Amino acid sequence: MTYIAGQEIMTDAAVASLSLDDKELAKEIEASVEVGENASLGKLKELGVSFKLYSHPETATIDKQAEHLGHLPGVLTKNLLLRDKKIGTFLITVLHDRPTDTKTIAKLLKLGGKANLRFADEETLEGLLKVKRGAVSALAVLNDTGNAVTLAMDKALMEQPIVNLHPLRNDRTVAIPTAALLQFVHAAGHEPTMLDFDSVPVAPPPGPVPPKEKNRSDSKNGGDKSTAVAKASASTPGQTLLGIDVSKKDNFALWYTRVITYSEMIDYYDISGCYILRPWAYSIWESIQRWLDAEIKELGVENSYFPLFVPKSVLEREKDHIEGFAPEVAWVTKSGDSDLAEPIAIRPTSETIMYPLFKKWIRSHRDLPLCLNQWSNVVRWEFKDPTPFLRSREFLWQEGHTAHATFEESQKMVMDILDLYKKVYEELLAVPVIQGRKTEMERFPGGDITTTVEAYIHGSGRSVQGATSHNLGQNFGKMFEIQYEDKAGGHAVPWQTSWGLTTRSIGVMIMAHGDDKGLVLPPRVAPKQVVVIPIVKASLSAENKAALQSYAERITTDLKAAKIRVHLDHRDNYTPGWKYNHWEQKGVPLRLEVGPMDLDKGTARMVRRDSGLKVDLAGEAVVHTVLHVLEEIQANLFAKCKAERDKKLVKVWEWKDFVPALEEKCVILTPFVNETEWEEEVKRRSREEALAGESEDARTATSAAAKTLCIPFDQPDLSPGTKCFVSGKEATCWVLWGRSY
Repeated sequence: MTYIAGQEIMTDAAVASLSLDDKELAKEIEASVEVGENASLGKLKELGVSFKLYSHPETATIDKQAEHLGHLPGVLTKNLLLRDKKIGTFLITVLHDRPTDTKTIAKLLKLGGKANLRFADEETLEGLLKVKRGAVSALAVLNDTGNAVTLAMDKALMEQPIVNLHPLRNDRTVAIPTAALLQFVHAAGHEPTMLDFDSVPVAPPPGPVPPKEKNRSDSKNGGDKSTAVAKASASTPGQTLLGIDVSKKDNFALWYTRVITYSEMIDYYDISGCYILRPWAYSIWESIQRWLDAEIKELGVENSYFPLFVPKSVLEREKDHIEGFAPEVAWVTKSGDSDLAEPIAIRPTSETIMYPLFKKWIRSHRDLPLCLNQWSNVVRWEFKDPTPFLRSREFLWQEGHTAHATFEESQKMVMDILDLYKKVYEELLAVPVIQGRKTEMERFPGGDITTTVEAYIHGSGRSVQGATSHNLGQNFGKMFEIQYEDKAGGHAVPWQTSWGLTTRSIGVMIMAHGDDKGLVLPPRVAPKQVVVIPIVKASLSAENKAALQSYAERITTDLKAAKIRVHLDHRDNYTPGWKYNHWEQKGVPLRLEVGPMDLDKGTARMVRRDSGLKVDLAGEAVVHTVLHVLEEIQANLFAKCKAERDKKLVKVWEWKDFVPALEEKCVILTPFVNETEWEEEVKRRSREEALAGESEDARTATSAAAKTLCIPFDQPDLSPGTKCFVSGKEATCWVLWGRSY
């Protein structure tokens, strides 16, 4: 980065103070780049605005601009050109670190609930503002002579003394007083709308300071309702806002972010797309591990571990396989300052790492079947915007790899594993899934058959590929020259499978069951199934406090003896109401409240997280009732989730009904010809019709396009002569479509 000049030409003394390299660059630029050649700089000069101009490499994103200019005085801005085809086009200029979800922006612009803001395409950008993507700033309104664009600016930006902006090109940044920016846009004929983001509640993660407790009106023991705690904390200056402040229905993406952070599931790391699994989340993964590990061992699978790295030459041996993963592969190219003789890939999956060893280990039919699994991490350097659990650059998973003497044996393994994956989702996580086979376009690179379990998220109307099980045929065996002597004395190539389930499953569970209070955890995977909270009133004598504590401990001990995962929250620096809210956010299935009157009567109040139902229990009935209700909650969560899914599972026979069904957040069964050409056509047309001429950020993980989810194993009747819904050809099967993560 080099400082060029301000409106006033650099003095000889200023030039003399530069290094030799900077002197030459400063002189070169001063001679070749005149202020008059740039309309925005010329306008600043005309207005008498003092400015500083900096030269730097092209910075097409705010992150890149911050990398080169983040150390300068003043602030950078994030600039978005958004369009609603019915309302108009908006240039949004906000502080560089401001979250910019379109629903919040629409709300601040007072556009109404039906506004559908989307990124304007390149043609609109250049047509209205005469700049290319990556060079947009508020200065670009100078080119909007027809006032076709509404400028909206972050109110908080006005409190900053200096703002650094691109002057219609992204290899330059100009620093001007913020007041001068307002002067500039007014002179360009625009009156900016001020966006007051502070008027939209944004809650920080819960802190250690509990809010003041009020008497709980619905309890015989005193204390707060958890909802009252959240509301009280929101209006008390200096207090931490404890409640989830975003509705799942109104802003699903922001709600999800709130839930996973407030519940202490996730923390963010310095590298985008990499996340810290906190103990609450990792415990759920351990529950999945324990169950699935025991089940696959019953199928004869053994655990092993293979290296994280694979040489480039080995990874590229299977052409179709590497082409499928190439954009996501992360490479190690240096050791210290020295280049490696051959780049080394960090595993995106382990076929090419394991199979050279399969060649060594499989020599005879007696060596089959070979069934291995590893619990590990993998890296896929996603280009799309990351989403914790669902789409991250590093994630945890299990991957199984098996080799068999016959196709039938390999296919049985594929289906046995797929059934286990279904049980993980339905019996552990209480999320219904649809089993099916992927189309040719969606199958695993290098494999013959890909089977899948597909989940549906009611809150977002999107589907998630829950887990996959692949029949690789003999493709990798031939590629890696895996041969064995069969029973007849001849040479044969084994039939292979691979299959995997990831921490994505945790994200699916959160999205499926969470509510506006936070997590709602299925009891079978909840780290704690019950929390016991003593309600200790300040007026209690020391003797009664000790007796109440002893009573709560006795209940806790009885629950532990019944193998129930229970936690006694006896912290005395937090109020009962604060604790209710805390454990509700973390999704604990049951809460037992124990107060002075419970001590006298030998009772406890049970509160269900899934329904909020409150029941007073006799002490001797606590363990039996808790065991029964935990199973009730598990079943209730599954039934509710399935009912929500089934309500949105529709059949469509003609194209005209397809995109409208997508807009209603449906998953769609259609008769289909099952040809890749028409599958691509559906993806293209559904995107275009949904966007209505607007562009879609290539990085988005939530595309407007529909894709095939699977060809369900459970096929509805397909009468002879039934036409494909898009091509008009004779349909060959029913296919499940949807928008996905």
